Amino acid sequence: MLTELLSALDRGAIRMIDLTNTLSSDTPTLRLPEPFSNLIDFSLEEVSAYNEPGPFWKHHNIRTGEHIGTHIDAPVHWISGREGKDVAGIGLPRLVGPAVVLDVRAEVEDDPDFLIDVPRIEAWEAEHGRLPENGWLLLRTGWEKYSDDQEAFLNADENGSHTPGLSAEAAEWLATERPISGIGVDTVGIDAGKAAEFQPPFPAHHHLLGHDKYGVTSLQNLAQLPVTGAVLVVAPLPIVGGTGSPARVFALVEE
Repeated sequence: MLTELLSALDRGAIRMIDLTNTLSSDTPTLRLPEPFSNLIDFSLEEVSAYNEPGPFWKHHNIRTGEHIGTHIDAPVHWISGREGKDVAGIGLPRLVGPAVVLDVRAEVEDDPDFLIDVPRIEAWEAEHGRLPENGWLLLRTGWEKYSDDQEAFLNADENGSHTPGLSAEAAEWLATERPISGIGVDTVGIDAGKAAEFQPPFPAHHHLLGHDKYGVTSLQNLAQLPVTGAVLVVAPLPIVGGTGSPARVFALVEE
């Protein structure tokens, strides 16, 4: 089977689609209001560049928060999952699985605070089938068009951030009623921008991570995926004790 897979990749029968935002000091990141502390942004520190400190090589130190750019949230990231897995503890079978795409761009175009509720997901299932076991529900909101603009990506005003996401009921339902590995979003976080006002606060984090399910953020190129039939691969760094990690996320799609 592996030989067949490699052959299919070589002849273009299976295409690899990169869903990862590039990682640099310009990558948009979450900004929490005071009194909460923010992670540091990504940066590179040159150690040598074919010069006296290293005449034959170039290398850098990197500095970054765990939850910067396209990244995975592990259960220990949230208080509801504090007894759960760190990034290094997530098993590989949970990081590879079928992916399905729920497209709500039309609703988000009219309302940046749009919330995906349970009936909206059930309507999708009525048309495309039940969410797959060990699968990933990818929420295509169209927000990736702002992924190179910090201000537009957060879309914040004096009342907070305005970005789409799951309702509190939908987050709990996905965590308890569907055997998925997790969700993926094209926004800065797996919760809606106004989720601090929900009960419980930040319900996607609370329910999903509390039930050993994961979140992947800041996805790109969801337009290139079919509604069903893709396979998602999430490849974070296995950071011992890590609550999250920047990740390379890509999909395999049959042509």
